Amino acid sequence: MEKILYLAHTEADGSLSKAALEALGAATELAQGDASLAVGLIGEDVQAAADAIAACGAEKILGVAGAEFGVSRYGTDVAAAMALVQAAEATLVIAPATARFCRGLPGAAQRVGGKIDTQVTGISTEGDILKVQRWYYRQRMVATLSRAQRPWFALIASGSSEAWSGEAGSATVESVAVELPNTRTQVVGIEAASTDAQTIRPEAEMLFVAGAGWTKKQADGQIHAKDAETRILGFLEKAQASLGSSKSLVDQGSEGEEVLSFMSHLNQVGQTGSTPRHPKGLATCCHGEEPHVVGWRFINERRAINLDAGCGWGQGKADVLYVADAFAVMEKVNEMLE
Repeated sequence: MEKILYLAHTEADGSLSKAALEALGAATELAQGDASLAVGLIGEDVQAAADAIAACGAEKILGVAGAEFGVSRYGTDVAAAMALVQAAEATLVIAPATARFCRGLPGAAQRVGGKIDTQVTGISTEGDILKVQRWYYRQRMVATLSRAQRPWFALIASGSSEAWSGEAGSATVESVAVELPNTRTQVVGIEAASTDAQTIRPEAEMLFVAGAGWTKKQADGQIHAKDAETRILGFLEKAQASLGSSKSLVDQGSEGEEVLSFMSHLNQVGQTGSTPRHPKGLATCCHGEEPHVVGWRFINERRAINLDAGCGWGQGKADVLYVADAFAVMEKVNEMLE
């Protein structure tokens, strides 16, 4: 029988993120079989998070709390995860694939003699065999894996499981002592971009992808990069959408061409970029060829705007293709969103 430990870290306000609740959903579903479930929480104060998931069906809730664990730091995260895994005697650890855990949990897995798989998109059992799914080669190949070695860490990719939901309650948290390592890193604060400058929103309902056509010559023979910036940023702000980009657009800066000032390689989606999981997507001024479409593999509803009716998006890769000028369309959309 597997001993499942659901592992999560709290956010700055003491809550659990959507990605953490999705991982909990995967853990509780797996625990419905012949397996036990324990919860392990890491944070400055974990009581609020424990109360929020009190009805998840865990046999016990373990916690590592304190100011040292309220921030992301490799040494303290590894020590906390090791202590929780050992206290729960876990054979299977399920956790969200956040940046914090993707950095720290591989070290914890190695130190407890286990194995780890990150960005897991599916987890199930077939008889007595536990299997996980992962994508490889920029989401072109999916593999089903099983391991005999324990403990086995599985970091669940955001958007691949239904988030757990249930009534809050009053949870009893068993405090787990941790021997703090010598730390050289001191976190003095977080400096974040202002809300109106933010372009990457993982939790947004819509992904807006800009292609290189925004910075090419338009019908009047001129380049209108500044107008493009105004329309794109206006839509992102009004719709609270997340911004993606084709590789050709983010590469233009190194080629001496006109660029969108707020665009960077962090926005790049596709074969050489990220593969987001937003419910809806709108592609503008990009061709919809295979490198672009790979980044849209997990977008549920796909629409595109392009002047060329024969572009890749029109060949069955988009649910709806608007054959129109993206400048005119987005100007009208922004007016409607006022």
